[in-house]
Amino acid sequence: MKTTGSRAFESLPHVVEFTEFRGSRASAPTVLLEVPHGATRASHFDEVRAKLAGDYPADLRDFFFVNTDVGAPELANAIAALHVEADAGAWCVVARCLVPRTFVDCNRVIEVAQRPYADGGERPSRGGGVTPGLHVYVTDEGDRALLLERYQSYVRSIEAAYEAVVPHGGRALMVHSYAPRSLDVPVDERIVERLRAEYEPSRIEHWPLRPDIDVIADDPSGTRIAAPELVKALVTAGDALEFDVGISRTYALHEGTLAASLGRRYVGKTLCFEVRRDHLVGTFTPFSEMEADPSRVDRIARAIVSAL
Repeated sequence: MKTTGSRAFESLPHVVEFTEFRGSRASAPTVLLEVPHGATRASHFDEVRAKLAGDYPADLRDFFFVNTDVGAPELANAIAALHVEADAGAWCVVARCLVPRTFVDCNRVIEVAQRPYADGGERPSRGGGVTPGLHVYVTDEGDRALLLERYQSYVRSIEAAYEAVVPHGGRALMVHSYAPRSLDVPVDERIVERLRAEYEPSRIEHWPLRPDIDVIADDPSGTRIAAPELVKALVTAGDALEFDVGISRTYALHEGTLAASLGRRYVGKTLCFEVRRDHLVGTFTPFSEMEADPSRVDRIARAIVSAL
């Protein structure tokens, strides 16, 4: 059974959309599926851009397409629906962020993620750090205020959602998708120019191929934060799909991410994971809007639910 808009999980326009999947015998929420990079449609980008007064790179929309978690909202919904179908006592809540990370990343602890490197350089798109919460090309003060207001609204809503589910015997899954390869380029006004150069056929295959699924379970010191049984379940699901499954192979739960903050708050009760985007869409087209492929999404969701 699918319901929306209950008092515990109230959607906020342009910030967060809550969708509930409630089994016929469910008495309390059992699983929260957070999609912090859930703004995946061109309309999400266009709505925000139309409200901003500052000057932005002309090709920023292309960066949005290559850097948002296409397929993750569909995967979260499919997992929730299938889980409730298999267990009438289950009650799943999907929280989809509607704020494009191109402008402000709601999976960040802003004050930590904004710290510059010791040499003053820009943060890269992969490596030991994380991309900023608020990007360097957002310079207009009114724009910064609008974006930070949406960011703060999302953080308040999602923290309340976690508190409504996790301390009461529930679990939380942080659902992401990522590009097939790890590219290391500065995130600044020239980001799309640099990405296009690296996506050229003569260059792209030189970048490391990411695992089909990466279970982001540990902090940078190697301390396990994620729920052990959920880590095992994701590995089992990946094996069933004959996928290459990593455990914090691409990156760890960095202190600058909201995922790490929530993971530490509820140690052993959450799990953050990435699925390669080319397994969730029909064709991976990095600089244009992509569509999730329902059959591909369903296959992965069924494997995950079976393992859970």
